[in-house]
Amino acid sequence: MVNNLRYISYLSFILVFFWGCRVPQIAMEEANKEVPETFSPDLVDTVNVANVDWREYFDDDQLIALIDTALQNNQELNIVLQEIEISKNEILERSGEYLPFVDIGLGSGLEKPGRFTPAGAVEHTLEVEPGREFPDPLGDFIVGATASWEVDIWRKLRNARDAAELRYLANTQGKNFLVTQLIAEIAESYYELMALDNLLQIINQNLVIQADALKKAELLKNNAKATQLAVNRFKAQLINTQNQQYAILQKRVETENRINFLIARYPQPIDRNSTSFINLKLDSIQAGIPAQLLQNRPDVRQAEYELRAFNLDILSARANFYPSLDLKAGVGFQAFNPAFLLNPESILFNLAGDLVAPLINRKAITARYNMASAAQVQSVYHYQQTLLNAYVDVQNQLMKLQNYSNSFDTKKREVELLNESVRVANNLFRFAKADYVEVLLTQEEALDAQMELVEAKLHQVHAKVQIYRALGGGWQ
Repeated sequence: MVNNLRYISYLSFILVFFWGCRVPQIAMEEANKEVPETFSPDLVDTVNVANVDWREYFDDDQLIALIDTALQNNQELNIVLQEIEISKNEILERSGEYLPFVDIGLGSGLEKPGRFTPAGAVEHTLEVEPGREFPDPLGDFIVGATASWEVDIWRKLRNARDAAELRYLANTQGKNFLVTQLIAEIAESYYELMALDNLLQIINQNLVIQADALKKAELLKNNAKATQLAVNRFKAQLINTQNQQYAILQKRVETENRINFLIARYPQPIDRNSTSFINLKLDSIQAGIPAQLLQNRPDVRQAEYELRAFNLDILSARANFYPSLDLKAGVGFQAFNPAFLLNPESILFNLAGDLVAPLINRKAITARYNMASAAQVQSVYHYQQTLLNAYVDVQNQLMKLQNYSNSFDTKKREVELLNESVRVANNLFRFAKADYVEVLLTQEEALDAQMELVEAKLHQVHAKVQIYRALGGGWQ
């Protein structure tokens, strides 16, 4: 027995050595994780606003309530949570594959071979015990347990389990990325609502100014100091400004419904801050250093987990070239009559081991290995693309905030000058010292500048929101 085991060990060693020479070498692409030291020469902060809780970053009770509701009810987020649950069970499935499988069962049956057949002739000549023939028909009753186990000597199954765990973590980061996107989208829509409210206020204020100018034109016409043409032009301008309200009202309805959809409820009015949108304060932004994107950006973390999973896929695929060791065993009781089933003489058992390796036509195994290698290289490119996109995203939003802040300050001075020009033009027109065309153009320019000022403020606020998202905030 010892000699037999020794021969088997020698043969196994030779077999493994032989197949080891035929297995392709591991070739994995390495990902480049280097990023610039700063986002800009002017930014050397080590503090990152991504580490700030979103409730502190968006200091608005109505907005916080909307985001809290969305994180509970958003349908897309709930779908992703179920995908995570599926990934969790895939880990359990993979974990069970490298453990022994044990089954227990009961069985029964009857058999009656023909008298003039080999089996029938043998039974006719044999006795169960002296003076007792085999029953006819012959029963068969069995109870026992069987076990099978593929010994994971090359870590093929455990690597597959570890890859499933990494993909579960990647799906978790996908959920975090969605949370970040959801917070940003609701915040942007919320501030857009405030901007639309501000636009309606601006239009209402200009309607008052234009109505007053129309009255002055009518008064001058009655005094023969103006013509009907001037009256008609002022009236047309007033109607045009009134008409602009409807487009803004429609956009406000759509924006409210977008928020309602994100928080998974049917359309209803959205409560919002009554603070003047133009006067919203923006705190200083601390972007930190680009290396922090590796820890904070959920999409970068997700790509990294997927990369590590694909690395393990290569190891699992490579292990298919090696021999596999399968162990099988069984133990139980079997008898032709239930009365004899639990007798010691009815005990049966078996034990077997197979060491099997692919010999001819290994194309399928080679193809799976090549596919795993190509997928690993692809995941490296995807990771590096994601990291580059994260860096560019942050830098774009930082420059957007800076440029629109400058634009807002410049446009604010322009609005102040044009508002003063409207007052001057109206006074001059009342005393017939300015043409009505000058008044109309000045009012139109003032209205356009005021609306552009709101737009510049909205871009500025959106940049603040998008910086928080781009840095990977909101999900911690």
